[in-house]
Amino acid sequence: MCGWLANSIKSKTLILSITCGNVKVMTKDMEIICVGNELLIGKTLNTNAQWMAKHATALGIAVKRVTVVADNVNEIATAIRETLNRKPHFALTTGGLGPTFDDKTLQGIAEALNRKLAVNTEALKMVKEKYEVYASGKGAETVKLTQSRIKMATLPEDAEPVLNPVGTAPGVRVDLKQTVLIALPGVPSEMKAIFHETVTPLLRQASGKSAFYEKSIYVEDVMESSLAPLIDKVMQDNLDVYVKSHPKGGENKPHMEIHMSTTAEDAQRAEEKLQKAAIQLSGAVREIGGKIVVC
Repeated sequence: MCGWLANSIKSKTLILSITCGNVKVMTKDMEIICVGNELLIGKTLNTNAQWMAKHATALGIAVKRVTVVADNVNEIATAIRETLNRKPHFALTTGGLGPTFDDKTLQGIAEALNRKLAVNTEALKMVKEKYEVYASGKGAETVKLTQSRIKMATLPEDAEPVLNPVGTAPGVRVDLKQTVLIALPGVPSEMKAIFHETVTPLLRQASGKSAFYEKSIYVEDVMESSLAPLIDKVMQDNLDVYVKSHPKGGENKPHMEIHMSTTAEDAQRAEEKLQKAAIQLSGAVREIGGKIVVC
């Protein structure tokens, strides 16, 4: 049993540590604010939030909250103020940086911070250079900086533009006393490009050197309510391992994913922790007539 578990442990950057079944707060935490009416009416699936949360977690950052708001300056500003009041180390927004009338994230940030909006010279240069590339590809010689284009370079005072490697609208970074606020575009390819190039190094530096390890086993023929006391006992006996059940089947044919995770300075120590917890839980499941399925 130890072999199949040991050979399938996945390692990532620090995510969490557990004491007595309660998640300790990570060294650094984050909140995500997604802006867009299309998210609230169900037209667009919020894949940005899932992607950002997954990657931030893998980099050792505790994502504490995901908020979705409409393309409304007051609502954006309110969400940002509420986030900053909780003092996360990082706050990321996505969406609302483009040239159209409903791109209002920078206005919302400015209102939340009580700062004026102004054309940022560096951001304007980024936008202009992008349009010059587009124009040269079409054989045009001149680029007109229309108000819609200038809008993408109009930032809150003391904000720093962040280069968008694949799109036009720059990202925006604001360093506050306790929080680094970064606004990213809503176009997934642009959001991911800026995240990889600019956000990832920042999060990696903040997260430390510990590593996160995880493993899932699957249980059949045991209802979640019957598993609950077994999981509680395993967590009490394995203080550094967090165990979470995820129902996959129905009440008439229970199928449960049991996800276990831990942190450690090296893979061998993590392997030992997860092996011990998995063996104990597997034995307890079999004692009540359940089956362990290895996938």
